[in-house]
Amino acid sequence: MHIRRTSIAAVCAAALGVQAVPVHAAAPAGSAPPYQALAPKPVHVATSVPAAVVVRPAPAESPAPAGVPEASLAPVGTPAPSRIVPTPALTARAWLLLDATSGQVLGAQNADQRIEPASLTKVMTAYLVFQALQERRIALDQQVLVSERAWRVAPGSSKMFLEPGHRVSVGDLVSGLLIQSGNDAAIALAEAVAGSVEAFVERMNQTAAAMGLRNTHFASPHGLPDPQTYSTARDLAELARRIQRDFPQSRAYDTTKQFTYNGITQSNRNRLLWLDPTVDGLKTGHTEAAGYCLVASAQRPAGPLQRRLIAVVLGTASDKLRTQEARTLLEWGFRAYDTVRLYARGESAGSAEVWKGVRDAVPIGFAGDVYLTVPAGAHITRQVVPPGTLIAPLAVGAPTGSVQVSVDGKPALQVPVVALEPVAQAGLAGRAWDTVRLWLR
Repeated sequence: MHIRRTSIAAVCAAALGVQAVPVHAAAPAGSAPPYQALAPKPVHVATSVPAAVVVRPAPAESPAPAGVPEASLAPVGTPAPSRIVPTPALTARAWLLLDATSGQVLGAQNADQRIEPASLTKVMTAYLVFQALQERRIALDQQVLVSERAWRVAPGSSKMFLEPGHRVSVGDLVSGLLIQSGNDAAIALAEAVAGSVEAFVERMNQTAAAMGLRNTHFASPHGLPDPQTYSTARDLAELARRIQRDFPQSRAYDTTKQFTYNGITQSNRNRLLWLDPTVDGLKTGHTEAAGYCLVASAQRPAGPLQRRLIAVVLGTASDKLRTQEARTLLEWGFRAYDTVRLYARGESAGSAEVWKGVRDAVPIGFAGDVYLTVPAGAHITRQVVPPGTLIAPLAVGAPTGSVQVSVDGKPALQVPVVALEPVAQAGLAGRAWDTVRLWLR
């Protein structure tokens, strides 16, 4: 009897445009040889640093199936010295540059050192405000009664100059928070969202914990000096990434250069808005202890992609220095590195054979977009790693192998290949027949 079945690796290799060749290893008598797929044409990508990857989840309106594996990142060796772009020499106490598209940290110094975030705290305040707006617990045109507590916020600190007993729209308060960096606006919004400053601060810390910001704690919605208010460059970069991803409407405030309230016009303190049209955020901060701080973001086209970088600069000696050093980081990141999309969500990788199912094959592919940042001139190669025997039933998202991606010959990440459709279990006769065939092969 001759049963025609197609090798998983061969099908995957054909779909991915690579060549499947036998691995030189002993195989049991009568069994099909395992396969290794080799990319015949290395991909050349402009950039420099160890590679990293992020798999984008499916959008909320079309969630990825439960249990879908994520790409795993293996350590990648440091590129040859000729490929390394020198790290910029900065005066900041701590800094970090994040490629928000791939999730890769391109460079950092003292990234996990706890510092006083000053008004960068307001990024978390804004996150909770936009969350409340999205959940319709508040509205932009809602009028908020200014409390005595909001009005009495520390004299000499940044304010939008609210007056007690007056009513102000949530929209104006958000502008006062993000454009003018108003500490009074932060108090008023906290009371509007949570009923009290204390309840709001509790939510801030709960949200920080849920985001995985392990070295961050807040004692207020404005960030004025307090021993219990601290964060790190790494945590602030992640917070910035989250607010821009979850609430892109925040960039409309972040890019506004001036705002007038109560007859007083104040300028956005992010000077990069006047220097670089691709800059679209995010927030400045300053206290005597914290120094001058800035979280800056910019988005530029990179081939078919829109690439986003986030620079965190903490503890410089002046407003001018924080602006210069954030700009230096952004330019360094865009010029020295590049990001490519390896696979798209739902992209097909062919089909894989299935046993004991109502059909003999299942369509396979990728659960999410896969991005990679690589060294300049790097060679990207891909090898299909087939799974063991696939036995029905199979759910959507069930593992059906993987693709091993290497950069300059060194393992960088393993991208899961999953079932794109379910396969139900066959009846008793079909399962029995495949059991015999599996035993004979």
